[in-house]
Amino acid sequence: MNDSHFILAFAESGAFLISALLYVVFFIAPLCAVATISYKLLSLPLRRRERARMVLDLIETALGQGQPLEQTLIAASASRDNTLGVRFHLFAAYLETGLRFNNALQKVPGLVPRQIVAMLKAGERIGDLSKVLPTCRRLLNDGVSQTRGALNYLLILAFIVTPFTITVPTMLNTIVLPKFKDVFNGMAPGHPLPAFTRFVFDYNGNLRLIQNLVLLVIWLILIAYIGGPRVTHWINRILPGVADRIFFALPWRRKRLQRDFSTVLSILLDSGVSESEALTLAADATANSVIRRRAEKVRELLSAGVPLPQAFGAMDDSGEWQWRIRNTFERGRNFVRSLNGWHEALDAKAFQLEQTAAQLTTTGVVLFNGVIVGCIVTAMFLALIDLISEAALW
Repeated sequence: MNDSHFILAFAESGAFLISALLYVVFFIAPLCAVATISYKLLSLPLRRRERARMVLDLIETALGQGQPLEQTLIAASASRDNTLGVRFHLFAAYLETGLRFNNALQKVPGLVPRQIVAMLKAGERIGDLSKVLPTCRRLLNDGVSQTRGALNYLLILAFIVTPFTITVPTMLNTIVLPKFKDVFNGMAPGHPLPAFTRFVFDYNGNLRLIQNLVLLVIWLILIAYIGGPRVTHWINRILPGVADRIFFALPWRRKRLQRDFSTVLSILLDSGVSESEALTLAADATANSVIRRRAEKVRELLSAGVPLPQAFGAMDDSGEWQWRIRNTFERGRNFVRSLNGWHEALDAKAFQLEQTAAQLTTTGVVLFNGVIVGCIVTAMFLALIDLISEAALW
């Protein structure tokens, strides 16, 4: 008897261990893998910005201590710090070959954003990189708003709304609705379904198509968020200027483009750079073809003898930008100090618009999916109510 109890207890413990092992292998391990991959992908934009921030820190340190910039960066690479990343060590290798700082940056795309490369080029033009570093850091701070919107709202859409949108309507269409129609036809042969029920059943495929298109857009936005500048570059190569026009059409992106262009332009004009060259360098600092085309129009007007305050109307459809430039000229051309308050207002407004858009998008998609499911359920209950009414009359 004792042997049989021992064998039974051993078998039960063995079965428990096997069940626990299967649970870990087929549930816990895949869940951890998915969580790890999701974290790595969603943190890519933050890691890109952290890498750029470290480069700016090294530049600021070298300038603050009065040390040669290239030698400081080469020495930092020689420390073999893994947190600097492979691109930074490649960048330092180019510096060791004798390339100048900005030329080496252009050889290593992805080390810092293209906008920052152009801003640092503008800093080299005026002979003082420290003047453009605050603008570069402000550009990196935009990632906080983008990440907050992505983590708080885009994740909800991608990983909560998407499974719900796929699973519930699919089950209703493949399992519930066919059986419901069979039951209704069997209990009330020849009796027509209510008008709203027929409408929902007839157009259910179109509603699902709309849902799938919405989900496709959400996942494309998520891929663009993860891919970052590379995705933008690929889109512009396949469809020249499309990504730039989309960014310019988004209100919060447009305000940040205006902020970056105006800030760099102010620094260059205050440093004595010619208006035509300052426009070109400031437009390059936005890395946006729409801004570049508008800046080119302003340059053409300047070449025709039109003063900058009047020519600046080609940059802004609203006229606010032109008004501020004209007022700055009248006050004595101290652009950085005069426009600093407006730049901060643009930054705050862009943050507000981006968060509002993320909240409205999330709420709209959730409500849209809820309305579709609610219409399907309502259509089914209307048919049941109609069936019960017919049975009572009978």
